[in-house]
Order: sequence, then structure tokens, then C-alpha cells
Amino acid sequence: MTDAQAGPAGPAEPELHRHFDATIARDQRIEPRDWMPDGYRNTLIRQIAQHAHSEIIGMQPEGEWITRAPSLRRKAILFAKVQDEAGHGLYLYSAAETLGADRADLTERLIAGRQKYSSIFNYPTPTFADVGVIGWFVDGAAICNQVPLCRSSYGPYARAMVRICKEESFHQRQGYELLMTMMRGTDAQREMVQDAVNRWWWPSLMMFGPPDDNSPNSAASMAWKIKRHSNDELRQRFVDMTVPQAEKLGVTLPDPELRWNEERGRHDFGTPDWDELMRVIKGGGPCNAQRVERRRSAHEDGAWVRQAAAAHAAKQQARAAGRQTPGPGRQTPAAEQQTPAAERSTDAHEGAAV
Repeated sequence: MTDAQAGPAGPAEPELHRHFDATIARDQRIEPRDWMPDGYRNTLIRQIAQHAHSEIIGMQPEGEWITRAPSLRRKAILFAKVQDEAGHGLYLYSAAETLGADRADLTERLIAGRQKYSSIFNYPTPTFADVGVIGWFVDGAAICNQVPLCRSSYGPYARAMVRICKEESFHQRQGYELLMTMMRGTDAQREMVQDAVNRWWWPSLMMFGPPDDNSPNSAASMAWKIKRHSNDELRQRFVDMTVPQAEKLGVTLPDPELRWNEERGRHDFGTPDWDELMRVIKGGGPCNAQRVERRRSAHEDGAWVRQAAAAHAAKQQARAAGRQTPGPGRQTPAAEQQTPAAERSTDAHEGAAV
């Protein structure tokens, strides 16, 4: 129910709003049939849709390597991961639908450029080391960002995130394991890993969004407990988590300002290029056009599948309606149930004889 649907009485809406605010304050969940203000609903649709689009678009950078993976084992791992990302997108589109959004409309908005996805997926993957670094950095950043969403105030979103985060943990571990294997290999492989780390580090820090003083949506999302931590808090958490992993792996993070701050008990690090982030968000990244075009092409190529599924569903509904609406001289299912068993048996035998 939206604000406008609170009812003709008028005064009921403030009471509904007070109940909504009290539910948020008690750290309880808002469910699809609960009243919610339009701002809350629209913020959720925007955030969940962007998250869903990111999962679907995010299949592309690594999917390019499925046919070129160096072994059957790596191919199977990559297959499983890309398949997981597709499932994540479906979970999230379903969560958006509980808010009244239409999945087809969300897809059209993505293709038309009216809705966004994570800027990180607009960068190329020229080597197989990129697959590992995406798992380590990108999925690691996703874990930092998404684990708190398991406690989001909107029930369907929070429940979807529980399963998604479990699978993202697998993705992060397989990426790190791949890099560890490559770092034990040849000099060329180690150089390949370091090159990928150099290219993905800063875009990964930008994944958390702009700094808090330039993030127009964060305040409302945090007030409503849709998200639990600010962009800068999550970015700091990711850096602190990643530094010891990089030391163990034997790679250098490309930030001359990166150092441990004893007083803060945190790492200090440099400032990402926010102009680059804005440029990529606005469509000027290396792969923006390619990513959206492939999504559009896949959507159009799959139209026959959607049409066939819709036709099958309509046929099933028509058959069900036919069984429920008896024709001339036919009994309803209820009347058939009242027919004596012996009589039904005789009818069946006569039918078989004919």
C-alpha cells in the first residue's frame, strides 16, 4: 500500500506512518503487505533493481573466460560461479516484484539506460588473472557491502541476501585460491596477477559508492535501516580486510599512501579518482556500451522463450478453467465426487469397452 492508498479517512495515514516508524525503531522487518511510505518503497526498488542488474551484467566479464579456461576444473568452477550470479539476479528481481515493480519494466529501464548497475563491471578482463582478482576484490567488496543487508529492514530483501552472501563467500574463496595457485607458478603468471591487482584495486574501492559527503541516497537508506553502514565505513572495512590477504598472497596493492595507522587502529589509504567513477556511471567506461548491448541482444534473443512460457501458462490456465466449468451434460467435480463409486466404476468399464 502506498501513501495515497491509506484510505479516504485521511487521519489514518499519520497513524500508519507512526506504526511504520515504530517498526523500524524496534529493528523489526517490514513485509510486502505492510504499509510503507512511498519514499521507502521507491528507495528499495531503486536499490534492489540496481543490485539485480549488477548480478546479471556481472555475468559478462567472467563469462567471457568460460570457453578459454585453462582446465576442466577451472571451467567447472567458472560455470558454477556465473550460474550463481544469474540466480542472484532472479532472487533480487523477485524481491523487487514484492514492492510492485515489474520485472520486464526493470529490464527495459536497464537496457534504455534509465537504471544503473555497479560501475565495476564496465572494466575489461584481458587475462585469466582478472577472473581471480574479480573473485578476490569484487566479491570480497560485495561481501563487505551485502552481509549487513541480511539485516535490512525489508524482509524479502534481507532473506534473499542470506543465500546470496553464502554463495558470494564461495566466489571470493575460489578467486583467492586461483590467485594463490598462479603466484606459485611462473614469473609470467606472477606478473599477470600483479597487473590485474593494479588494474582492479581502485575500481574495487569505488564499488562502495561516492564518499559520504557526496552520497545523496545514503542518509535516507540508513535512517530506514535498509543499509546499516555508510559508504566510507564499508570501504575502510574492505581495505582493512584485504591488506593482510595481499601480504599473504605476495602482491603489492597499488597505493603509495597505504599504511597502518596505529592511533586509529585502521589503515590509511589514498583517495580514489571520483571523477573516473562519475564518468563510468554516466556511460563513459571502457565497456559500458558493450555490456548493455549484450544484455539487450540476449533479451531480444530470448523473447521466444518468454513467449513460449507465457503461451504454456495460458494453455494450462485454460485447461484448468475448462475442468472447472462443465459443458452441457457434464457434472462438476463436486457432483462427480457425489456419484457412488460403483456407478463410476461401471461408467469407466463401459467407456473402456466402447
